[in-house]
Amino acid sequence: MLNALARGAVSRVTDPVGRALLRVGLTPDAVTVIGTAGVVAGAVFLIGAGHLFWGTMAVTVFVFFDLFDGAMARARGHGTDFGVVLDASCDRIADGALFGAIAFAAFQHLHNPSLAIAALICLTAGQVVSYIKARADSVDLRITGALAERAERNVLGLVGAGLQGIGVPYALAVCLWVLAAASVFTVVQRIVQVKRAYVRREAAQPR
Repeated sequence: MLNALARGAVSRVTDPVGRALLRVGLTPDAVTVIGTAGVVAGAVFLIGAGHLFWGTMAVTVFVFFDLFDGAMARARGHGTDFGVVLDASCDRIADGALFGAIAFAAFQHLHNPSLAIAALICLTAGQVVSYIKARADSVDLRITGALAERAERNVLGLVGAGLQGIGVPYALAVCLWVLAAASVFTVVQRIVQVKRAYVRREAAQPR
């Protein structure tokens, strides 16, 4: 949902950065890998170690790399099929690292099993949401828009962890349980979207 609402404004900021990164010799694929490695490192070694605020700051910086690689592809005038697969794969790795680290921190450092369960629900449902979209695309069923996509997962997960890290009570719990509910809803929403796309395609076929 946030992707559609903010796409134009974000592009105005990221496109100049994308052109600058191309000029220094980086490729979109390299930026994708750098960003993913940074997210994983920040999540595992900072958030997973209980340093929620500084982990959030580190992960947020590298999350922006996911915007820059697309801006670089636009500036170059084309993307590649390999880049599309690499980007989607790295997104799943980054999501797993972030919410896995939050779940571990909830168990190990916050001593809050229910919070860890919420993080694991967010992780599992988020992966399923992305998988449904990828499988639908693979069989030429086009679906767009959903309640909780990757942008919402990043925003709520990082805002909750960051606020919890500076001592705001219940911040992480509220963000994670809201996200968990929205993510489960989105799994159902995606399946309904796929079913409707299939029905439309079949109805359009000549008899």
